[in-house]
Amino acid sequence: MNELFDALVRYGYLVVFGWVFAEQIGLPLPAVPVLLAAGAMAGTGRLSLALVLVLAAVASLLSDVIWYWIGRTGGGRVLGFLCRMSLEPDSCVRRTEESFSRRGARSLLIAKFVPGLSTVTPPLAGMFGMSASRFLLYDGSGAFLWVGTSVGLGYLFSNQLEQIARLLAGTGTLLVVILVGALGGFIGYKYVQRQRFLRELRMARITVDELKGKMDSGEDLAIVDLRHPLDLEANPHVIPGAQHMLPEEIEHRHHEIPRDRDIVLYCACPNEVTSARTALLLKNNGIQRVRPLAGGIEAWRERNFPLEVRPPTPTPEVSLTP
Repeated sequence: MNELFDALVRYGYLVVFGWVFAEQIGLPLPAVPVLLAAGAMAGTGRLSLALVLVLAAVASLLSDVIWYWIGRTGGGRVLGFLCRMSLEPDSCVRRTEESFSRRGARSLLIAKFVPGLSTVTPPLAGMFGMSASRFLLYDGSGAFLWVGTSVGLGYLFSNQLEQIARLLAGTGTLLVVILVGALGGFIGYKYVQRQRFLRELRMARITVDELKGKMDSGEDLAIVDLRHPLDLEANPHVIPGAQHMLPEEIEHRHHEIPRDRDIVLYCACPNEVTSARTALLLKNNGIQRVRPLAGGIEAWRERNFPLEVRPPTPTPEVSLTP
């Protein structure tokens, strides 16, 4: 904390803007300690409270606009990228989709307060077709709410934070080493946990070429699309003959899936985590001839194989446009 105060004294507003932008663009640099320290310095008159608030909010909004534009132009490829970079395969993306379903654009107001959603939410808002004006309104409000809360706490407790900084001054670089080590240990733990989880889900996949060959030969198959309704709203194309079913519904609807033929499951995430997890559930319910589609819907689309357009049923709670 002492080093943080020193940096803020020397570079002030540049540190606030750069650090917040870096965190919001996706780097593992927590911005809340910087905002708390900046608020504390504003409380002692060494920084302007108004300027700190504006710069931090603008930095957050700027990075979010970049991600929004990437999601708007990149479509399904962005979802694949987010799944690949996530330490928890497709779970953060799925949580964001559920948040959009329940709250719509209002989810942008709270995204920055929920670990794992801050970077994921803006590109998904673009991917799911939220209008630019609506995105700027809600994301800007969420940015000011998040920045105002963090900076405001630092401002209110400026004396206490300075006392903590003085207490930590004697630790020198030791504290930095401990914090960096803790962060590295956490990332390493999540990575190992991810690899163990993926190993548990290892099973025989079917490639898109194999699936296409079976379909061309007239083989009787059951194909299940497991994507979230928002994915279908953004990309309303399915593999011909596919039945849409949410993973959450499988426990109660597995009787609708035939037992006398091969079952192919596909989702949007390229590492097929959702499909593999659902396949295990089906196997536990007595359906053994089931395989996830390697690469999901994106692998099928990349091979330019045929797709059916299936517009999703409009639901008010999922709509993201005015």
